Formats: sequence, C-alpha cells, structure tokens
Amino acid sequence: MGQRSLLATTAWVLLGASGALAQAAPAPTRIERLDPALDAVIAPGTRIERVATGFIFAEGPMWRQGKLWFSDVQGDRLLTVTPAGKVDVVLRNSGGYPNPPKGANIGSNALATDKDGSVLMMQMGARRIARLDANRKPHAFVTAFEGKRLNSPNDLVFARDGSLWFTDPPFGLFNGMDKDPAKALPFNGVFRYANGKLTAPIRDMTLPNGIGFSPDGGTLYVSNYGPDMYVRAYTVGKNGALSRPRMLIRYPAGNGPEGPDGLKVDRAGNVWTTGPGGIRIVTPKGKVLGQIKLPEVAANLAFAEDGHVLYITASSSIYRLRTRVGGEMPLYRR
Repeated sequence: MGQRSLLATTAWVLLGASGALAQAAPAPTRIERLDPALDAVIAPGTRIERVATGFIFAEGPMWRQGKLWFSDVQGDRLLTVTPAGKVDVVLRNSGGYPNPPKGANIGSNALATDKDGSVLMMQMGARRIARLDANRKPHAFVTAFEGKRLNSPNDLVFARDGSLWFTDPPFGLFNGMDKDPAKALPFNGVFRYANGKLTAPIRDMTLPNGIGFSPDGGTLYVSNYGPDMYVRAYTVGKNGALSRPRMLIRYPAGNGPEGPDGLKVDRAGNVWTTGPGGIRIVTPKGKVLGQIKLPEVAANLAFAEDGHVLYITASSSIYRLRTRVGGEMPLYRR
C-alpha cells in the first residue's frame, strides 16, 4: 500500500459497502500478452470478474476458510468476501488508532494465518503486528525494534523455516511520512522474526512494500514503492542470511499514479507484482510475460481456493481471474 495509489479515481465507492455479485468488469480491464509464454500461465481469453465493490482502498488479501479476507485501509475495516460477492465486516477500527481522522491511511493492511491458526494483522494506525483472538479481538504481537516503535507495518510472509518476514514503510504516519516527528526508526526496513527475536536484514530501501519467496524458499523478493521503483531479489541462506541483492525489474517513471506494491509468486517461480501500469507477471530472470490492466489501482493480490484462482484488491473493488499455473499458497493456511 502506497501514497500514490490513493490518488486513483474511486468512482465506484457510491455503489455501497455491501458488495456486488460477481460480474464482468468494465473496460479497460484486460490481460496484455507481451510474450507467448504467458499462455502457459493465463489461458488466452481468460475473463476478469469484479467480485465486489464499494470500498475506499482495498488491500492485504488472504484466502481463509472459503472466503477472501482483506483490509479497507482508509475505511479502517477488516472484511471478508465470499466467491459469490457477499461482504461481511470482521472488525471496525482495524488499524487500532483511537479516533482516527477521516481518510487517513491507518487501517489494517496485510494478513496472514499463523501456525496455530490465528490471524496476524498489520495495524498501520497502531504501528504494530497484532494477533486476533478467537473473538477477533486484536492483541499486540510485534511492536518495536531495539526499543524503538515500528513505522507502519505493511506486508508480511512466512518463510519455509517458519520465520516471519515483513516490510515497515512509514505510510501510516501523518506528517510527511519520514519527516513525521513520531517516526522512531532511522530507516524503513524489512524485518525477520524468528524464535522470539526480531532482526532487520534490509535497511537500505526507501519504501519497502510487497514481499514474497520463490517456491524453493531460496530467493526473497521485495518491492520498493519509490521514488526509485523496483523489485529486488536476494539469495536466502542459513538462518535468513541474505546475499546477492539484484534487480528483478525496475519501473519507468511517469507510467501512472501507482508504485510497486504487493506481490505474490506462482509455482513456476513467476513474480506477480503490482506497479505502474498494472500487474506484471515476471519470470525469475526478469522477463515480463504480460500485464493485467484494471480501471483501478491494483494494490495487492492473493492466490486462493486450489491455487488457480487469483484475487486482486484494487482501490474500491475486488477482482478475480483463473490461472493455468497455480500460485504458491501461504505456509500456514486454513
């Protein structure tokens, strides 16, 4: 989730927060084939459906127990939507900030199921990772690094060894992000939590955002929202040691209001990354096979059901399409 994304037009907000039944999405929704190899990933003629709409800024999708869980960052709500388009509110004031100002980026963001089956939730307003109990009440889980409060936790993923990795840009801070006097950390990091210990393996990215691992767990991908927009790859070693940082893809400036945001990886190792101009499907060698183009800013995405269904959170709406290549599903899932 990034600041430029919030500038996108949200013309469908007036349709209401109750959601809408799945329907063909309006033009200019399309899948742009840039390489013939895309046909093995997404079948030619695949339709993109709009599952539900009426949100302010949808983010952080997670498939769980037959529903898509997701956050409305500016609406400050945690919600679910069924494949048929029925929307329910799980938690209000999901960002954990008391009396939040209207329109601020302080709601919940990314979600993940932990080993014990509970839900971990990034609370941008409270500036922490929270765990939901059986009554869906949030409790603090990860709040600080070396005694200093986190910035605004954004996205998260479990590695194959069970360690939790997350990004911590300052998007939830109010006064100019990095210039906010409440900012305690001198960097915007990528963190690893394992065996009760929090470390910061990456400290040199300006706005780290989306995060994911290759199918074998040997490569970590992290997107940088800006001002230099790119997805970087790292080789992952023992105990999460990172080496060989390299560019997977760099985005040109002036190609729309978006920045590189959420990303996911499929079972063939392709990286599906949101960014300027739409969602790119990129091979592990950095070749762009195609783009998914929507009439709204796509913030994040999640593979669902049998792994061959992709859900996309895009501004005021949730979209869906089927894929030929299955997606890498989370380490822990319900």
